[in-house]
Amino acid sequence: MVSERGLDVLRAIVQDYVASREPVGSKTIVDRYSFGVSAATIRNDMAALEEDGLIAAPHTSSGRIPTDKGYRMFVDHLAEVRALTTAQRLAIRTFLEEGADLDDVLARTVRMLAQLTNQVALVQIPVVPRSYVRHVELVLLSPTRLLVVLITDAGRVDQRVVELPHADQEQHAVDDAVLAEVRTRVNARLVGRLIADVAPELDALAEELPPARRVVVERIAAALAATVDDRRQDRLLLAGTANLARTERDFPGSILPVLETIEEQVVLMRLFREMELDDRGVSVSIGRENPLVGLAETSILAGGYRSSAGEVARIGVLGPTRMDYSGNIAAVRAVARYLSKLLGEE
Repeated sequence: MVSERGLDVLRAIVQDYVASREPVGSKTIVDRYSFGVSAATIRNDMAALEEDGLIAAPHTSSGRIPTDKGYRMFVDHLAEVRALTTAQRLAIRTFLEEGADLDDVLARTVRMLAQLTNQVALVQIPVVPRSYVRHVELVLLSPTRLLVVLITDAGRVDQRVVELPHADQEQHAVDDAVLAEVRTRVNARLVGRLIADVAPELDALAEELPPARRVVVERIAAALAATVDDRRQDRLLLAGTANLARTERDFPGSILPVLETIEEQVVLMRLFREMELDDRGVSVSIGRENPLVGLAETSILAGGYRSSAGEVARIGVLGPTRMDYSGNIAAVRAVARYLSKLLGEE
């Protein structure tokens, strides 16, 4: 059982080590903190913490650094989360409100969170099963290439390039008149429909059209069907991976396993999604608590935001175990709150 003073000593060690990356000794604690006891007493407290596996000595006769277990106790007993400044809160709100659509807002979200925390920022792009088609735009890029743009009621914009038959196949040639007719027919068929109904609706439309129009609609249908399939699985949007290079000393051996694991988005998404939020609305997985190979020297901090469809999705950061937990929790919660508010207003 850790005493109250022992817990305070652990907090001091964590805070100093996170700030300096240098092992913390008893003299440093006495000089910087007002415990009102001697260095010998602090050494006894540190010995007890080390016996409990909460701190360790990286070198002989050195100071002490937190272990994964020590970080866990620090996070679980975090008395207060450092509030963001007024300027930081204003910057978050202003930056996110300037987003042009949902994709832009989420891209801005991870960039902002990466800047605030100096970690890798992650946001879950959730499945939106009740999303409806607002408009389909068709833009002829060349005689054989067509840009298909799908816009939903949630503000999501998806784009795909479709290859068309060569213009020398006259029966399949696409000009502005053909494109205008196809655009009108496609929108008449799809606007207001669930995105899940896009493919069968366009298949039915293709059967009603002459060959020149039919081949265009069939290729549009294939592109939109692929878009719908993508939306049936959660995806992760990441920013700030370069921040890991700035803390490479926190990864003994090599940073490569961490980067390789981050690339495995399906596996990382599963871990991110399964993290259960606590009463503070956050979840922290520290060091060897992470089941994924390559993340034993990292911590993942997750929060939740509510999408425009009302679903709760994850947002958070990934970085070395030597991270500013209090500041990162504050940043994740603040960004999640602004994101939920912004999406709820759409």
